[in-house]
Amino acid sequence: EIELLRLGDGAEFHGEGILAVTKALLQAGVSYIGGYQGAPVSHLLDVAVQARDYLAELGVHVEACANESAAAAMLGASISYPMRGAVTWKSIVGTNVASDALSNLASAGVVGGTLIVLGEDYGEGASVIQERSHAYALKSSVCLFDPRPNLPTIVSLVEQAFELSEASNMPVMMELRIRACHVHGHFRTRGNRRPLISRNAKLNSPAEFNYDRLSHPPATFRQEKLKAEVRMPAARRFIAERNINEFFGPEDAEVGIIVQGGLFNTLIRALQQFDLADPTGHTKLPMLVLNAVYPLVPDQIAQFCAGKRAVLVVEEGQPEFIEQEISTLLRRNDVQTALHGKDFLPLAGEYTAETMLRGLLTFFKKYAIDGNVEAVEGWIHQLDQRRGDAQRVLGAPLPMRPPTFCIGCPERPVFAALKLVQRELGPLHISTDIGCHSFATFEPFSFGNSILGYGMSLASSAGVRPMMATRPIAIMGDGGFWHNGLLSGVTSSLLNRDDAVLLVLKNGYTSATGTQEVISTPHDAEKQVDVAQARRSQTHTDVTIENTLTGLGVKWLRTVHTYRVGNVMKTLRAALTSSFTGLKVIVAEGECQLERQRRIRPLIAGALKRGERYVRIRFGVDEDVCTGDHSCIRLSGCPSLTIKPSSDPLKVDPVATVNSGCVGCGLCGEVAHAAVLCPSFYRAEIVQNPTGWDRFLDRVRMSTVRLLQRRAPSS
Repeated sequence: EIELLRLGDGAEFHGEGILAVTKALLQAGVSYIGGYQGAPVSHLLDVAVQARDYLAELGVHVEACANESAAAAMLGASISYPMRGAVTWKSIVGTNVASDALSNLASAGVVGGTLIVLGEDYGEGASVIQERSHAYALKSSVCLFDPRPNLPTIVSLVEQAFELSEASNMPVMMELRIRACHVHGHFRTRGNRRPLISRNAKLNSPAEFNYDRLSHPPATFRQEKLKAEVRMPAARRFIAERNINEFFGPEDAEVGIIVQGGLFNTLIRALQQFDLADPTGHTKLPMLVLNAVYPLVPDQIAQFCAGKRAVLVVEEGQPEFIEQEISTLLRRNDVQTALHGKDFLPLAGEYTAETMLRGLLTFFKKYAIDGNVEAVEGWIHQLDQRRGDAQRVLGAPLPMRPPTFCIGCPERPVFAALKLVQRELGPLHISTDIGCHSFATFEPFSFGNSILGYGMSLASSAGVRPMMATRPIAIMGDGGFWHNGLLSGVTSSLLNRDDAVLLVLKNGYTSATGTQEVISTPHDAEKQVDVAQARRSQTHTDVTIENTLTGLGVKWLRTVHTYRVGNVMKTLRAALTSSFTGLKVIVAEGECQLERQRRIRPLIAGALKRGERYVRIRFGVDEDVCTGDHSCIRLSGCPSLTIKPSSDPLKVDPVATVNSGCVGCGLCGEVAHAAVLCPSFYRAEIVQNPTGWDRFLDRVRMSTVRLLQRRAPSS
């Protein structure tokens, strides 16, 4: 896929949205790309990092930043130099982290075009708080694009975003929803532009000192006047002259719709049900599509609304920033068109096609719009009726199916150990964090009293510690540790001499966003182990975290292997009951299972192809021994550990079983041993490419088993 970035003038690109954005950045002549990973835009940074060799040919610099604030600070290069720069992060949590640098950048203004690509992770598929970056655009006077989800529009707006930034001296943010990031399509490419200032065309001298480029008083007073009197009018002129916003449908009609560009496809799908649009996007109603949602162009809004009985604003999320601004603009221009939006559509939540359908139905009925209204009303009534029938048949709504740890995840045994320790010491206050380990908030563990931000768990427990009779525990991953936890958590705890317990889950990557590397990720040389080592080991990470903690002055520090549940229990117990008063840190080390499987599978496949002997470990449950109390499942939660009906007619309850998804991590057996549960688990070795000795042992063992079976008393 990365080879698509090399396409030249007139070629046809076929691919995914985020890859198209990367191609558009190169076509725009970007000098540098940075960012912090996070769905749904993590693929953008992944592509840039994996394509470093090609980008180096163009002179483009790529920086994988430690956090979003560092990424936003990179754009400071464009304050003094005519360099185009782009950064990316996950919204809204990323924008929160970047807000300090972003505010200062917006105040000083830029001479080189700057683009911030935001993954607008909002709605039913989101993994973050339900907020929007729109507020930051308003607060800091940053232009905000929300492109219509098709590749030609997205690519065009990426390129024009740099031009807008240079024309107005304002940074530009572009929000891409999950559907826009992953939409597939095609567009006609242009050749990639080598930036005028780059790694291959370096500056001979720095820019002359100019105090007005610093976001520092008294320069900031002038910068604020420039925002209102120069930059904002220039941005509005650019948006109007370049037709950034699009008009669809007939020019004259009694009602119209104003919609965010990112919601266009969903809105068209809903209008199809009323027979008011077709799949190609043609609509029978006038529609203003706001690809630029900030700033709005007053004349454009007034012209669209003039002469209409009513206009519906389709704006996802709250507060209704766009609807409020449109209302103000109409009143100022004495346009008396009735304005609707959140009175017909939900204030919060994702605007799915069904949600839009219900809002449009209310709007069309109020204004007697000629459409397939009765049929849609009947369909919605039937849908509600069927949902009610299903709930009555089931007796309750369907249970939620929350996400869970991957099979063999090295973090699950830590939480199994913590659950067992709580049986001994009683309930603990647990400050949780963002990352894979946040899945422990779901069953069967149900751990966690707060999540306050990435790497913020130790800091968030500071207010609780002095008030608790038992020591609370803070949990964060190695990604969160480097992102924020080291400074806001560890250093603060040491400064205040807190009697705190921190558990760092060190799996080697920022796994939840796609196993991107962090500073403590193992080096390539360490990853290339032989098959025997790959079979034995679960992790090959550096001890960078431990060295950093020791250098900061942490006196109580333990490193444990996550899969050794008994050792983890012992270490947790020691930290929680120790007479040492001060920060106690446990580093639980176990390589991300997904990354481990990606690493060892080619090695194993190569060994098998060469005819080398390989032993694969599997675990199982002896059905005859299993009692069916399922404590093993409640303590481990592994997806490969499930239940099946017992073949013994005297056993009413189903028995535990290990399905074919097992990766042989051994957690189920470890938990059973640590909890003193039952002896029903067994460990099996599956030998591939067996030697003559393996075959001989197999014959001896099978002969012995058959002999014992014959001697067993008959039933």
